[in-house]
Amino acid sequence: MTLQRVPKAGLLPFYLKLYDDLLPECRSGFDGFVGRIAAALETRGLAVQAAPVCRVADEFATAVRQFEADGVDCIVTLHLAYSPSLEAIEAFCATKLPIVILDTTMDADFGRSISPARIMYNHGVHGVMDFASMLRRRRRAFEIVAGHDADPRTMDRAADQVRAVIAAGALRGSRVVRVGNTFAGMGDFSVAEDVLSAKLGISVQQIGLDVLDAAVTNVTDAAVAKEVADDRKRFACALTDESHERSVRVGLGLRHIIEAGGYSGFSVNFQAFDRGGRPANTMPFLEISKAMGRGIGYAGEGDVLTAALVGALARAFGAVTFTEIFCPDWAGDTLFLSHMGEISPAVAGDVPRVIFKPFFGGGSLDPAVLTCAVKPGPAVFVNLTPGPDDTFSLIVAPVEVLAEDASLDPAMRDVVRTWVRPQGKVAPFLEAYSRAGGTHHSALVLGDRADAVAAFGRMSGLEVVRIE
Repeated sequence: MTLQRVPKAGLLPFYLKLYDDLLPECRSGFDGFVGRIAAALETRGLAVQAAPVCRVADEFATAVRQFEADGVDCIVTLHLAYSPSLEAIEAFCATKLPIVILDTTMDADFGRSISPARIMYNHGVHGVMDFASMLRRRRRAFEIVAGHDADPRTMDRAADQVRAVIAAGALRGSRVVRVGNTFAGMGDFSVAEDVLSAKLGISVQQIGLDVLDAAVTNVTDAAVAKEVADDRKRFACALTDESHERSVRVGLGLRHIIEAGGYSGFSVNFQAFDRGGRPANTMPFLEISKAMGRGIGYAGEGDVLTAALVGALARAFGAVTFTEIFCPDWAGDTLFLSHMGEISPAVAGDVPRVIFKPFFGGGSLDPAVLTCAVKPGPAVFVNLTPGPDDTFSLIVAPVEVLAEDASLDPAMRDVVRTWVRPQGKVAPFLEAYSRAGGTHHSALVLGDRADAVAAFGRMSGLEVVRIE
């Protein structure tokens, strides 16, 4: 079961009553346009609830109240023609629903050969300006996407702005469990729990390995057998039944804790796994990876801050994983991303492998680990960094995930890995990243979604730093 859900957008068309009074025949000309926009959002995975065309204050107020009652995630405004802002502004300032302005028109081409009859159907842009100006004056936050809907990028961005709303809400409601203590001496992601709660709405519960021991003890042989069988259907498993079953048993104990506690994220410090003679006898790397694939946030070494970030982004965008910049490739101007044994199968470009791997930490038994090559293409490297005086910033960096080729060292197939290329050179990228205070734990979001991730940051009340 995945935590990712279908975002629901309330589509609200703006219009001018004067046009109905003087040119009543024109209104029907917009029907196909509204339907076209709704369909474009729906094909991008959104549920859309369209309001009737609104012209005056009472109509706007009624539409917004209905959206609130029906539980939409945000309002997407569509400006069919000029619509005076004072008719709409009070309804939009009275609601807590986020606002995404879609600045588009019926026709893509409005050049010199266009008939003046088409002005009526393509002049909503100055209504956008009137409305946006008033929202800003009233300190009412909003996002905006401009472009013609025939350009797929325009509607992709609009749909992702709605997903950003989901991510912002998920971050504010995060419940994260930490297994074991924070890695001693790691300071960059360390934030007092009362600050996380007050500033970001993140609540934290810490448990010891004894709690995991108890959960593992209650895992049945039948549950282990079913999970192993499921793994062998969806992954390329190259390990013994014994080692696979051992990791699955501990993983199912961890899964029970997460599900029973209603946690949206978790962090595990591998150092807590100190011996093999207990029920929690191996680091549950395999379950950690599978949990991220279900939309549950994760970060290593007790980092609940990044775990909440990964979970919020995964709830909205799906293909998200915890990661770290491990090694700079100065010669190739790329960055090698990795971690000990955690990667979400949701970002895999091929069938993930499950292998048996020696445990770096020692003490406990060797774990099963999921490895894969990340799907090549555009992505966003994202970091939530604490700043001075209990402030937080979101670093957003568009990158390109590189495809693997025959030059890959065969031993790298057993390593959690990907190579990404920033939009500029590696050296200035790393300089800018550290000047912005970036921590060594981050998230990778697949897709050309830098605008949406930045919108998520603004909606969450974070300072957004883009590195491009």
